[in-house]
Amino acid sequence: MSMNEQVPYDKSLDNSLALMQEGYQFIGNRVERYQSDLFEARLLGQRVICMRGKEAAELFYDSERFQRNGAAPKRIQKTLFGENAIQTMDGDPHIHRKLLFMSLMTPPQQKVLANLVMDLWHHSFRDIAMNNEIVLFEEAKKVLCTAACKWAGVPLNELEAEERADDFYSMVDAFGAIGPRHWKGRRARPKTEEWIQGIIEDVRSGRLETAKGSAIHEMAFHKELDGKELDARMAAVELINVLRPIVAIATFITFAALAIHENKGCKEKLQSGDRKYLEMFVQEVRRFYPFGPFLGARVRNDFIWNQAEFEEGMLVLLDIYGTNHDPTIWEKPDEFRPERFLDWQGDLFELIPQGGGDPAKGHRCPGEGITIEVMKTSVEFLVNNLEYEVPGQNLTYSLVRMPTLPESGFIMKSITLK
Repeated sequence: MSMNEQVPYDKSLDNSLALMQEGYQFIGNRVERYQSDLFEARLLGQRVICMRGKEAAELFYDSERFQRNGAAPKRIQKTLFGENAIQTMDGDPHIHRKLLFMSLMTPPQQKVLANLVMDLWHHSFRDIAMNNEIVLFEEAKKVLCTAACKWAGVPLNELEAEERADDFYSMVDAFGAIGPRHWKGRRARPKTEEWIQGIIEDVRSGRLETAKGSAIHEMAFHKELDGKELDARMAAVELINVLRPIVAIATFITFAALAIHENKGCKEKLQSGDRKYLEMFVQEVRRFYPFGPFLGARVRNDFIWNQAEFEEGMLVLLDIYGTNHDPTIWEKPDEFRPERFLDWQGDLFELIPQGGGDPAKGHRCPGEGITIEVMKTSVEFLVNNLEYEVPGQNLTYSLVRMPTLPESGFIMKSITLK
């Protein structure tokens, strides 16, 4: 890239350490410093373009200009995604496999899963003694893991639900980590793949009967464009890519509880039964609180955009957290205000907590509808079916830790089920 004064260049020798020290705010801090939604930096020894905002998101999801193959580092494939999974694919093979994911996550299927989650919330809290303290995040992981497996047709012994839930979340938690958290995710990945692969093989051999249309059945017998079934390990990787993100909704549920606790007017409005307000509240939780920090892609062919020279093979990072807090999109973005969604038109490049663009054609998460429905059900349970107190605890969350969470995991006590 030529040194164009209109394209800021972060002059550090390498920003990798700064990224670990600044986390979610790494790109946003430099956007403010340079007064530019786009700048160039060096990360892990390579030149990288970082960008933020609606126009940047529209560009980032142009499949003619960007590809995902080669964008996800091996350390992320070995924890979060699985190797050679759908997140690393492009073109027709990606669209074909994406349609499989979309077929599993239709609105009726979203409702089935959300209803399962509600039943399991009731089951989970039925036996909790009133004087017990529970950590909502830990409870949510178990509920969601149990619901996800039941919904997908994956046999899960109740006694192993906690361990499996921890393994699913460890893969997520390893994303921005070095040291023990990363290695925990590295260990969880092959252990979980082996478990799910064994179930896939049982389905294919007829030892386990599955319902047509269930996630496990469709993944086990899915044929690629060449007419061949996925090998058993790849089918396991992709089934994990259905289950793992459902368990990760525990993060959003914990932040939703925090929002109810810290924004006093919200609980009464949620209890009123106003479906529109519930939808707005859930969307504001997804916008306001940190989930994914950024996404990466590689430039397919040379092009110029906003005076920046995007060179073939170059890594480009889109700031998810920064775009969801961009003051040119969101008025007073650092205020929690569900009403901002009253007249929102559902722009696919403004609210991007799980990626942007059309989920059927691009790389936006196909499970976004599931996330919203499961969050709505869980919020309804918290405000309408549960009485609880929130004892003194550390509810702050770090914007350096990726992914992040309220420090205490949201402790509840004096719990009664209505």
